[in-house]
Amino acid sequence: MRIISLAENTSRRDDIRSEHGLSLYIEACGKKILFDMGQSDIFYDNALALGVDISSVDIAIISHGHYDHGGGLKRFLEINGSAPIYIRRTATLPYYNGERYIGLDPTLTDCDRLIFTDGELSVCEGIRLVSIDSAPDDVGEMKLRVGDRFIPDSFNHEQYLLIEEGERRTLISGCSHKGIIAIAEHFKPNVLIGGFHFMNMETGDELKERAERLDAIDCDYYTCHCTGVLQYEYLTKYIKRIKYLSAGDSIEI
Repeated sequence: MRIISLAENTSRRDDIRSEHGLSLYIEACGKKILFDMGQSDIFYDNALALGVDISSVDIAIISHGHYDHGGGLKRFLEINGSAPIYIRRTATLPYYNGERYIGLDPTLTDCDRLIFTDGELSVCEGIRLVSIDSAPDDVGEMKLRVGDRFIPDSFNHEQYLLIEEGERRTLISGCSHKGIIAIAEHFKPNVLIGGFHFMNMETGDELKERAERLDAIDCDYYTCHCTGVLQYEYLTKYIKRIKYLSAGDSIEI
């Protein structure tokens, strides 16, 4: 399995741009997969610089209904004319952070290439989309607009990509709003890749406790995006098998 980070909050290379968002290109089980599309066209610009052909992607996935994961959908539709795009049905609803709209472009949500998922779905052999029913970890000011009311976001629009090759289980998450510990303990993957949503947490006892719980799981972690760079550096004190995945980075699993 090969994974290339096309968009992320950080970059180690001058020719690779960064933004608050996430996009991963994955080659696994004989398929070319695009997991999330960042918040803009940057994922595509970086793909060109990295030699990744977006037009040849077989499967696209949007992890949840936020702009920093599906903002590049319009560009993807322009470049790739055939790949189905798997998304939770509820990911097309209007999501807000306080008074700021953070959902997907509503003009694109009736595209006939969107395949709506409602929980677990087998895409093909070795590739599944999965979710969990646990309560979200910390919604803060993130809300769903229902008519003229705002209610706390349940994050039932979040899904994860589970890739099984042989005995190895690799789980990929966008932001882990349902709680990275709950996700890791539920699926028990050998490898877990994605944002942990720790970026607003203080580097103190609570984060230490979470780090120790993650370290107790037999798993290799590659984190990014909403984990936060400062928080990642703190996590490395307590999690032995953790690395950071910046835009332009490539890993073989």
